[in-house]
Amino acid sequence: MNKKEENKFLPEGISLYKRLYRSKEYIDDCYNEPIDLNLIASKAYFSPYHFLRLFKKVYNKTPHQYLTERRIEKAKELLSKSDMPITHVCFEIGFESVGSFSTLFNKRVGFSPAEYRLNSSRKIFLSVNFPEKLIPLCFFFTFKS
Repeated sequence: MNKKEENKFLPEGISLYKRLYRSKEYIDDCYNEPIDLNLIASKAYFSPYHFLRLFKKVYNKTPHQYLTERRIEKAKELLSKSDMPITHVCFEIGFESVGSFSTLFNKRVGFSPAEYRLNSSRKIFLSVNFPEKLIPLCFFFTFKS
């Protein structure tokens, strides 16, 4: 059975959702590449503007917002789990400008990339060496013998 025959048994909404989900998966897989609305929309076989309206309706954010969110999450992961220089993190996740990356990261996360890395290192250090420091006092006193 070819795709056209397979889709004729699916309600229109499911078929549209599958196409949108395919585009979202594409963003997840290729977040670090230079991708734009036209390319993402083509993966779902929609015109860019129709795709933009549908994506926002289904996911409550634009494809660009989702892509940015994905890149910031990956940056947070790389900053906390590696010692890769911030410049390399910036380019690794698909940004083309360190200044734009730092500004956007600070706006979304509340810390600069360097501050975020420092805070992550502190949390790891505390959790390994002083686990009781991370336990809320009310919880600690409840179960202290």
